[in-house]
Amino acid sequence: MAELYRNRERAESFGSIARLYDRYRPTSAPEFLDELAALKPGRVLDVGCGTGKVARELMNRGLDVLGVELDPRMASIAREHGVEVEISGFETWDDRGRTFDLITCGDAWHWIDPIRGWRKVGRVLRPGGTVARFWNHYEVDEPLKSAFEAVIGRVAPELADVPTSRTATADDDPRVEHRVYPWVRTYSADEWVALAATYSAHQMLEPSTLAELQRALHAVIVEHGGTVVARGRTDVSRSRAMPR
Repeated sequence: MAELYRNRERAESFGSIARLYDRYRPTSAPEFLDELAALKPGRVLDVGCGTGKVARELMNRGLDVLGVELDPRMASIAREHGVEVEISGFETWDDRGRTFDLITCGDAWHWIDPIRGWRKVGRVLRPGGTVARFWNHYEVDEPLKSAFEAVIGRVAPELADVPTSRTATADDDPRVEHRVYPWVRTYSADEWVALAATYSAHQMLEPSTLAELQRALHAVIVEHGGTVVARGRTDVSRSRAMPR
């Protein structure tokens, strides 16, 4: 398993693009968020809340949410949207004895030390409570998929070997329930290029390489009709605390 959490440069790269992240990162599948709300948790902790994209969706469904976020710039945007946020890494966060019925972590658990992270979960999750870790992934159809791969191979071949959340989140624990929630979204060329730039692997590129990659991706999308149909999914790993 790739231990992405050890790469702190990547893990802490999002603050510089916080506005871009907030605008272009996809929200999780509405069906999944509805199911979380249906649990009727009294108090929710959103770990690695970023700009509050998940927290806001849960708040809109009537839930009481507290976010924990490492980067002050990301947290600032979440607060602009009305999310209560405490700035800290989850592993070192001062919970002050508070406990929660539901802990969520969207697109962020791979940045957390799993041993220390689960230890913290064990401390703050109420008996019978739920932990939901989830990631948003997507694919594009041919021939655009191959065109993207060709561009990356030519401009930024190092991206092919960069560990991603897909390789960092394998979980074979039989106590964990896995579900997939599909979704489809259409992006313009500008939107897709901006979305790609919000991923840490792209942020680790040299600025000149990133700029060249963005131009090349944009050109390819225009050549293929000007839009990208992303066939996405929200991959969910959900588990419950054992009664004490």
